[in-house]
Amino acid sequence: MSQQPQFSEQEQRELASFLEAENAKARIQQTVHTLTDTCWDKCISKVNNKLDRSEEACLSNCVERFLDTSLFIVKRLEDLRNSAV
Repeated sequence: MSQQPQFSEQEQRELASFLEAENAKARIQQTVHTLTDTCWDKCISKVNNKLDRSEEACLSNCVERFLDTSLFIVKRLEDLRNSAV
C-alpha cells in the first residue's frame, strides 16, 4: 500500500491558491472559446483570405457586446455579494 503524501498547512494553502488560479485561467480560456465560436458563427458567412468590411464590423460589435455583457454580469454578481454581506 502506498501512502498519500502529507502536506503542511502552508503547502495546502499554496496548492489551493495554485488550483484556484488554474481554474480561473481555464474559465477565461473557455470564455474566449465561446466568444470565438459565437461571433464566428454569427458573422462569418464564407471563408476567404480576407474579412470583408461587414464581417469585420460584425465581429468587432459581437466582441464588444460580449465583453459588455460579461462585465455587467460580473459587476451585478459583485453587487449582490456585497449587499448580502
